[in-house]
Amino acid sequence: MTASAPGPDQSPPPARGAPLLITAELPGDILSWADAIRREHYPPERNRLGAHVTLFHGLPPSADSEVRGLLGEFSRELPPEATISGLMDLGRGTAFAVASPAMEELHGRLAERLHGLIQQKDARPLRLHITVQNKVANTAAQDLQRELGSDFRPRSFRFRGLGLYLWDGELWRLSHVYPFRGQR
Repeated sequence: MTASAPGPDQSPPPARGAPLLITAELPGDILSWADAIRREHYPPERNRLGAHVTLFHGLPPSADSEVRGLLGEFSRELPPEATISGLMDLGRGTAFAVASPAMEELHGRLAERLHGLIQQKDARPLRLHITVQNKVANTAAQDLQRELGSDFRPRSFRFRGLGLYLWDGELWRLSHVYPFRGQR
Protein backbone atom coordinates (compact mmCIF):
# COMPACT_ATOMS: atom_id res chain seq x y z
CA MET A 1 0.00 0.00 0.00
CA THR A 2 1.24 3.42 -0.76
CA ALA A 3 0.79 6.21 1.72
CA SER A 4 -1.68 8.82 0.64
CA ALA A 5 -0.88 12.52 0.71
CA PRO A 6 -3.22 15.10 2.16
CA GLY A 7 -4.28 18.03 0.02
CA PRO A 8 -2.49 21.39 0.16
CA ASP A 9 -2.27 22.77 3.68
CA GLN A 10 -4.26 19.80 4.97
CA SER A 11 -1.54 18.08 6.97
CA PRO A 12 -3.49 16.08 9.51
CA PRO A 13 -2.41 16.53 13.10
CA PRO A 14 -0.91 13.42 14.64
CA ALA A 15 -3.41 11.24 16.42
CA ARG A 16 -3.15 11.63 20.17
CA GLY A 17 -0.24 9.45 21.23
CA ALA A 18 0.53 8.41 17.64
CA PRO A 19 4.19 8.27 16.64
CA LEU A 20 5.93 10.16 13.83
CA LEU A 21 8.12 8.50 11.21
CA ILE A 22 10.87 10.21 9.18
CA THR A 23 11.94 8.75 5.85
CA ALA A 24 14.38 9.56 3.08
CA GLU A 25 12.11 9.82 0.05
CA LEU A 26 13.05 7.95 -3.13
CA PRO A 27 12.89 9.50 -6.60
CA GLY A 28 10.00 8.37 -8.81
CA ASP A 29 11.84 5.78 -10.90
CA ILE A 30 13.44 4.04 -7.91
CA LEU A 31 10.20 4.27 -5.94
CA SER A 32 8.17 2.64 -8.73
CA TRP A 33 10.70 -0.14 -9.22
CA ALA A 34 11.14 -0.95 -5.49
CA ASP A 35 7.45 -0.54 -4.67
CA ALA A 36 6.47 -3.06 -7.38
CA ILE A 37 8.83 -5.62 -5.84
CA ARG A 38 7.54 -4.77 -2.36
CA ARG A 39 3.88 -5.19 -3.37
CA GLU A 40 4.68 -8.58 -4.89
CA HIS A 41 6.66 -9.97 -1.92
CA TYR A 42 5.70 -8.10 1.25
CA PRO A 43 2.86 -9.74 3.21
CA PRO A 44 -0.14 -7.59 2.22
CA GLU A 45 -1.59 -7.44 5.72
CA ARG A 46 1.67 -5.89 6.97
CA ASN A 47 2.42 -3.60 4.00
CA ARG A 48 1.38 -0.27 5.50
CA LEU A 49 3.71 2.03 3.58
CA GLY A 50 5.18 2.24 0.10
CA ALA A 51 8.87 1.61 -0.56
CA HIS A 52 11.00 3.95 1.54
CA VAL A 53 14.19 4.37 3.53
CA THR A 54 13.40 4.82 7.22
CA LEU A 55 15.54 7.29 9.11
CA PHE A 56 13.68 7.49 12.44
CA HIS A 57 10.89 5.32 13.88
CA GLY A 58 8.30 6.36 16.37
CA LEU A 59 9.19 9.91 17.34
CA PRO A 60 6.78 11.28 19.95
CA PRO A 61 3.85 13.30 18.59
CA SER A 62 4.68 16.05 21.08
CA ALA A 63 7.75 16.76 18.91
CA ASP A 64 5.66 17.42 15.77
CA SER A 65 6.45 21.15 15.47
CA GLU A 66 10.13 20.65 16.24
CA VAL A 67 10.42 17.80 13.73
CA ARG A 68 8.71 19.84 11.00
CA GLY A 69 11.07 22.75 11.62
CA LEU A 70 14.13 20.51 11.43
CA LEU A 71 12.96 18.79 8.25
CA GLY A 72 12.31 22.17 6.63
CA GLU A 73 15.79 23.30 7.62
CA PHE A 74 17.62 20.15 6.47
CA SER A 75 15.70 19.98 3.19
CA ARG A 76 17.34 23.22 2.03
CA GLU A 77 20.44 21.15 1.32
CA LEU A 78 21.40 19.49 -1.94
CA PRO A 79 19.89 16.03 -2.37
CA PRO A 80 22.21 13.30 -1.05
CA GLU A 81 23.58 10.88 -3.61
CA ALA A 82 22.95 7.19 -3.04
CA THR A 83 23.41 3.79 -4.64
CA ILE A 84 21.39 0.64 -4.23
CA SER A 85 24.46 -1.45 -3.67
CA GLY A 86 23.20 -4.98 -3.07
CA LEU A 87 20.80 -7.19 -1.18
CA MET A 88 20.42 -7.32 2.58
CA ASP A 89 19.37 -10.48 4.39
CA LEU A 90 16.94 -9.54 7.18
CA GLY A 91 16.63 -13.14 8.38
CA ARG A 92 12.89 -13.36 7.80
CA GLY A 93 12.97 -10.78 5.02
CA THR A 94 14.85 -9.08 2.23
CA ALA A 95 15.95 -5.53 1.57
CA PHE A 96 18.03 -3.58 -0.88
CA ALA A 97 21.10 -2.11 0.82
CA VAL A 98 21.54 1.61 0.16
CA ALA A 99 24.98 3.21 0.31
CA SER A 100 24.90 6.95 0.95
CA PRO A 101 27.62 8.56 3.05
CA ALA A 102 25.88 11.93 2.59
CA MET A 103 22.56 10.62 3.95
CA GLU A 104 24.35 8.92 6.83
CA GLU A 105 25.99 12.24 7.69
CA LEU A 106 22.64 14.08 7.46
CA HIS A 107 21.04 11.39 9.66
CA GLY A 108 23.78 11.89 12.25
CA ARG A 109 23.16 15.64 12.36
CA LEU A 110 19.39 15.09 12.64
CA ALA A 111 19.97 12.56 15.46
CA GLU A 112 22.02 15.13 17.36
CA ARG A 113 19.23 17.67 17.05
CA LEU A 114 16.61 15.08 18.07
CA HIS A 115 18.61 13.89 21.06
CA GLY A 116 16.29 12.69 23.80
CA LEU A 117 13.41 12.09 21.38
CA ILE A 118 14.62 9.11 19.35
CA GLN A 119 13.96 5.48 20.24
CA GLN A 120 16.77 3.15 21.21
CA LYS A 121 16.61 1.34 17.85
CA ASP A 122 17.25 4.66 16.08
CA ALA A 123 20.34 5.26 18.23
CA ARG A 124 22.04 2.19 16.75
CA PRO A 125 24.33 2.49 13.72
CA LEU A 126 22.28 3.31 10.63
CA ARG A 127 21.93 0.64 7.94
CA LEU A 128 20.15 2.36 5.06
CA HIS A 129 17.89 -0.02 3.17
CA ILE A 130 14.62 -0.46 1.31
CA THR A 131 12.68 -3.38 2.76
CA VAL A 132 10.86 -5.37 0.08
CA GLN A 133 9.90 -8.39 2.19
CA ASN A 134 9.52 -8.95 5.92
CA LYS A 135 8.05 -11.40 8.43
CA VAL A 136 8.18 -14.40 6.09
CA ALA A 137 9.78 -17.83 6.48
CA ASN A 138 13.58 -17.85 6.19
CA THR A 139 13.33 -20.11 3.14
CA ALA A 140 11.03 -17.64 1.36
CA ALA A 141 13.47 -14.80 2.11
CA GLN A 142 16.42 -16.85 0.84
CA ASP A 143 14.50 -17.75 -2.32
CA LEU A 144 13.75 -14.09 -3.02
CA GLN A 145 17.37 -13.12 -2.38
CA ARG A 146 18.53 -15.71 -4.91
CA GLU A 147 15.91 -14.52 -7.42
CA LEU A 148 16.77 -10.82 -7.04
CA GLY A 149 20.50 -11.53 -6.89
CA SER A 150 20.53 -13.37 -10.21
CA ASP A 151 20.23 -10.16 -12.23
CA PHE A 152 20.98 -7.48 -9.63
CA ARG A 153 22.72 -4.34 -10.81
CA PRO A 154 23.52 -1.28 -8.69
CA ARG A 155 21.30 1.76 -9.21
CA SER A 156 22.46 5.29 -8.46
CA PHE A 157 20.09 8.10 -7.55
CA ARG A 158 19.60 11.17 -5.41
CA PHE A 159 17.09 11.21 -2.58
CA ARG A 160 14.22 13.53 -3.43
CA GLY A 161 13.41 14.75 0.08
CA LEU A 162 12.58 13.96 3.67
CA GLY A 163 9.16 12.53 4.45
CA LEU A 164 7.09 12.92 7.61
CA TYR A 165 4.49 10.22 8.21
CA LEU A 166 1.82 9.96 10.90
CA TRP A 167 0.29 6.75 12.24
CA ASP A 168 -3.49 6.77 11.94
CA GLY A 169 -4.09 3.48 13.74
CA GLU A 170 -3.97 1.36 10.58
CA LEU A 171 -1.51 2.91 8.14
CA TRP A 172 1.32 5.37 7.98
CA ARG A 173 -0.07 8.46 6.25
CA LEU A 174 2.17 10.92 4.48
CA SER A 175 1.86 14.27 6.19
CA HIS A 176 4.45 16.22 4.22
CA VAL A 177 7.46 15.78 1.94
CA TYR A 178 10.24 18.30 2.41
CA PRO A 179 11.98 18.26 -0.99
CA PHE A 180 15.71 18.80 -1.11
CA ARG A 181 16.96 21.86 -2.98
CA GLY A 182 16.18 21.53 -6.67
CA GLN A 183 13.77 18.59 -6.19
CA ARG A 184 9.97 18.45 -6.41
